[in-house]
Amino acid sequence: MDKKYRILAINPGSTSTKIAVYDDENEVFIKTIRHSAEKIGEYQTIHEQYGFRKELILNSLEVNGIALGSLDAVVGRGGNMKPVAGGTYRVNPAMLEDLRAGVLGQHASNLGGVIAQSIAEPLGLPAFVVDPVIVDELDDLARISGMPEIKRKAKDHPLNQKAVARRAAAELGGEYRDFNFVVAHMGGGISIGVHREGRIVDVNNCLDGDGPFSPERTGGLPVGSLLDLCFSGEFTRDEIQRKIVGSGGLVAYLGTNDGMEINRRIKAGDENARLVYEAMAYQISKEIGAAATVLKGAVDGIILTGGLAYDQLLVGWIRERVGFITRIFVYRGEFEMLALAQGVLRVLIGKESVREYR
Repeated sequence: MDKKYRILAINPGSTSTKIAVYDDENEVFIKTIRHSAEKIGEYQTIHEQYGFRKELILNSLEVNGIALGSLDAVVGRGGNMKPVAGGTYRVNPAMLEDLRAGVLGQHASNLGGVIAQSIAEPLGLPAFVVDPVIVDELDDLARISGMPEIKRKAKDHPLNQKAVARRAAAELGGEYRDFNFVVAHMGGGISIGVHREGRIVDVNNCLDGDGPFSPERTGGLPVGSLLDLCFSGEFTRDEIQRKIVGSGGLVAYLGTNDGMEINRRIKAGDENARLVYEAMAYQISKEIGAAATVLKGAVDGIILTGGLAYDQLLVGWIRERVGFITRIFVYRGEFEMLALAQGVLRVLIGKESVREYR
């Protein structure tokens, strides 16, 4: 590959905007722009934040000597548009309309494609999103919940899950589509995805209360007991929602979502901290084991990733329980910025076809 492609990647989060510039897969510049709660609070909607976030991005590029004229493409984190299969999508008018409307909910990631397009268009460059948060490749079997009114949905971490699955495939000497993986993304939320020949055919809905509990979320709960709590009259709907997402899991039991802090407590002899933390590893392991049955045991690798993959204690507990299944790959942290650039690069060099959003 002779030509190098310079790609600007934009990843808006709730209180930050990450930006990075890559020459092919080589990082040239990366920065996390923090936004205070007071500044975010000035805006009534996510889309109203568009102008100030874009200005900060452009100022940061200028200050750090990144000329807009040197870019070949711009990519943004994909937000809450209609569910799509994984891949790299060209930003088009239909996508922009759905991102602005937030057809599946309002989140800062909705700004990714919008800002990318607004920077790329005046430069005559293409704008893309890659493996957006609403990637849904579930098998029909995986959608059945047990109650006809409720369908199981994919709400997980497709960008990082697919990125590390591609990395493991390369280590095994092939392409992502050649292998079957179980991928556990372990962060504030924990998602365990079943990757069969390049598709996430099953995954727990880690946002709405499914799968293992996590640092900030309850995961699946006994439904009858949850119903009792909901109708006890002690809590509003919003309070129950916060108990499930944001104040559940380790936060509820131990008052912290910090694995390092919990490790310190365990080393100091805190048996309750050990019990709860090991229980989380236990539940992650059970979900991985269940995922292996979806693949009928034909698992080429189990992949542990996310911030919690740095924790050797947690990873060790999981290894003890699932190591009999297959080889385990550990990729610490997340690779979302590089994954955005890699998705665009695959299209620019003709390795993959660009997808059109409809």
